[in-house]
Amino acid sequence: MRIDLHTHSSVSDGTDSPATLVAAARAAGLDVVALTDHDTTDGWASAAAARPEGLTVVPGMELSARWFPAEGRPVSVHLLAYLFDPDHPELAEERRRLREERLDRGQRIVAALAAAGYPVEWERILDASGGAVVGRPHVARALVEAGVVDSVDQAFATLLHQGSPFHVTKADTDVLEGIRMVRAAGGVPVFAHGLATRRGRVVDDVAIAAMAGAGLVGLEVDHPDHSPAERAHLRGLAGDLGLLVTGSSDYHGANKATPIGACTTDPAQYEALVAASTGSVPLAGRGGAAG
Repeated sequence: MRIDLHTHSSVSDGTDSPATLVAAARAAGLDVVALTDHDTTDGWASAAAARPEGLTVVPGMELSARWFPAEGRPVSVHLLAYLFDPDHPELAEERRRLREERLDRGQRIVAALAAAGYPVEWERILDASGGAVVGRPHVARALVEAGVVDSVDQAFATLLHQGSPFHVTKADTDVLEGIRMVRAAGGVPVFAHGLATRRGRVVDDVAIAAMAGAGLVGLEVDHPDHSPAERAHLRGLAGDLGLLVTGSSDYHGANKATPIGACTTDPAQYEALVAASTGSVPLAGRGGAAG
């Protein structure tokens, strides 16, 4: 079995529709793919309806969160949430709040860029999003289309990174509260790309141990943004803390060069993840993978 547990569609900041994404997953030889759009479940139904025979679709989400250390500035972190009840009131309300935060942040970033003379317009970005959860990648694509930069990666490296004068901080969920909410909704929380130092600041082992104490179930270890040393460290930490180990591509379609299925999850770890859930189930029919 080939299992990729972290992908994004055009419902958030990917470029493939949910239907196109699941077709691409099967064409790439995957048996299981998780749809984990940012702060939304809006792509679940479309992915389920388009699921090719032989492919299991795991409903999930990537929750925008923040770690608050005892001293120093908060650190932005992401929490993958799998197989939760999408109608759980508390988690549904938090998704709504985070989507509004993303909209407000995007509008403020675009206003600052426009004031500095960059040819970007909020209404055009909003229209181009097609109702997706608008994030910085949508702004990045607008900058590419305007000829300001050559790629989405260049937009992030030059104008949209955390140290940029155009950066706007949003009020993300306290990660410990996020873990609690996901568990309360019957879901399985996994810490996403936790040591991806190439992305910026990361948390330390003390923070990850605190997450484990709050109910974290797994660590995303095999990820394109983790170096071999970072993967080895996380794998050892998962063993010490009794956490599951996952692997995934963090696929975003044309917004990133990484292909779907670039990193995968061991089948035994996947089965343990599914067994830990009570909120929803993987979507599989005749010929689909076990789950």
